[in-house]
Amino acid sequence: MAGPAPGHRRMTQPRAKMDDPKKTAKTFKRLLALILKRYKVHMIFVLLCIFVSVLASVQGTLFIRTLFDDYISPLVAQAQAGRQADFTPLLFAILRVAVFYLLGGAAAYAQSRIMIYVTQGTMRDLRNDIFRHMESLPIKYFDTHAHGDIMSVYTNDVDTLRQMISQSMTQVFNSAITIAASLASMFALSVPLTVVTLGMVAVMLFVSKTLAGKSGKYFVAQQTDLGKTNGYVEEMMKGQKVVKVFNHEKKSVEEFNALNDQLFHSSYNANMFANIIMPVNGQLGNVSYVLCAIAGGALAVTCGSIPILGLSLGTLMSFLTFNKNFTQPISQVSQQFNSIVMALAGAERIFALLDEKSEEDNGYVTLVNAEYRNGKLCETDKRTGLWAWKHTHQATGEVEYKPLRGDLVMDDVDFGYTDDKIVLHHIDIYAKPGQKIAFVGSTGAGKTTITNLINRFYDIQDGKIRYDGININKIKKADLRRSLGVVLQETNLFSDTIMENIRYGRLDATDEEVIEAAKLANADSFIRQLPDGYNTVIKADGGSLSQGQRQMLAIARAAVADPPALILDEATSSIDTRTEKMVQESMDKLMKDRTTFVIAHRLSTVKNSDCIIVLEHGRIIERGTHDQLLAQKGKYYQLYTGNVRPRVAGASPRN
Repeated sequence: MAGPAPGHRRMTQPRAKMDDPKKTAKTFKRLLALILKRYKVHMIFVLLCIFVSVLASVQGTLFIRTLFDDYISPLVAQAQAGRQADFTPLLFAILRVAVFYLLGGAAAYAQSRIMIYVTQGTMRDLRNDIFRHMESLPIKYFDTHAHGDIMSVYTNDVDTLRQMISQSMTQVFNSAITIAASLASMFALSVPLTVVTLGMVAVMLFVSKTLAGKSGKYFVAQQTDLGKTNGYVEEMMKGQKVVKVFNHEKKSVEEFNALNDQLFHSSYNANMFANIIMPVNGQLGNVSYVLCAIAGGALAVTCGSIPILGLSLGTLMSFLTFNKNFTQPISQVSQQFNSIVMALAGAERIFALLDEKSEEDNGYVTLVNAEYRNGKLCETDKRTGLWAWKHTHQATGEVEYKPLRGDLVMDDVDFGYTDDKIVLHHIDIYAKPGQKIAFVGSTGAGKTTITNLINRFYDIQDGKIRYDGININKIKKADLRRSLGVVLQETNLFSDTIMENIRYGRLDATDEEVIEAAKLANADSFIRQLPDGYNTVIKADGGSLSQGQRQMLAIARAAVADPPALILDEATSSIDTRTEKMVQESMDKLMKDRTTFVIAHRLSTVKNSDCIIVLEHGRIIERGTHDQLLAQKGKYYQLYTGNVRPRVAGASPRN
């Protein structure tokens, strides 16, 4: 039982639902709060830059009326009257407008540069937050979620925020200020034409809302389908050998095509509706422009001298420009809706991961280096090879030091990956310091699950686990795990040198200590035959090494950690018989004076164990030494000899 129980399947990140306006608003507020928390000053400068840029544009548009009514018309009249035209006032007016435009351009450039920093900084910070939080999550989370889907959060979901922050958010702010400034200017120029414009804007908003509502749900589906597709690709890449061995290529392609088609349809529908928003609103904006031009021309001709209704030629031209400035931002904002919805869907998945409950650790007993002073056990900063539990009593504050001996007791333990399905029943184990305890049994009997409970990768439903007389719930998880060296059946190597991969067991280990650990694991000889020896860089999880070599590196990693207790989960399962004999002697040295828990299918490796525990369907059915279990002629006898014989009368399954 190395993983979750049957039915405890891996899941993808939960599908974000953006159809709830309150939830959408909450997600946006949370994202905005996250940005402002770290880049508040930057965003204030951005708003100031947008304000300056918009004012520069507005004053340029208003200048059109002044240009025609106060400069061009008088100059034309002077020329028609035969008088000498004076262009000096016009030149100064144009220079003044040019200065404003230059300021607006500089502000727009500054805004762009600042938003690049804010965008990339936010993405960096989010990835840091996600990774930091991911490292605090319990093993259960990774057992129940597809790894490729989790990777999609780092890549696709975080990347969706890039366009929203760098373009959409600034576009919304810019458009809001532009619309407000343009609306105020239009009311000042002509109330009737402003009413016509607002009527067309109402139509544009209705169309945008309708189309955006249709595309929004598909953008949410697109992000989830993308995560599923990435998760499937990751699984197929990792299991490519299995795919080829069992000729599963055709089936894999069919399953991928189904997921990819699902992604295609959600993406197609999302973009189909989103991409027609801009053209439709653009045409409605043109209709608004034409209506205002017709109505404005009529008012200029028929009501030129009537207050409020009358328009000059310069006023009409200025208003028509404002009409474009007013409707165009609405079209631009509606066009940005797709990236906003995608980003909020991605943000929802990001926050879902960040909201996952971290691994609980209420322990207060810590593991410290210790030494004896005047016959009394004391804490020290030096590495002495002697470990002690530092127990600060909660009631009195008194500090007690207890030597780490490796005495472990599991008392009537029940465990299930879910509360409604118990997979371990009434487990009683007594491991004395320095003993070698072996677990044997059929696949799925519960051997690895027990070691996962000792590590507190999972917490038990009932019973007690005591380590040196201390309930392990009181021991800080990091210190508990530091006291237990683990060699897993599946070896994980990292993209680094062999030296650093072994040093992973203890980061402050010297090169000499690493080499000694490799010798202990019998790995030194093959390492020195590699092109760069201990400095050889491992890639692709050590794919260029044999399974046995990878396993020996894992054993060396545990050896350099020099732990007080060991858990060996099929540690020699991938090593051939000849190599196993070479490694077994080193393993015996490693296990000397250490409490060791061994899981093995090869029963020859556990013959010399102090106690062999036989598991079946999550229950202990036999226990004893090798000779005692053979004498019982029960399950262990069957596993060891391959013979099926009836149990000796009177033999007890639990001693």
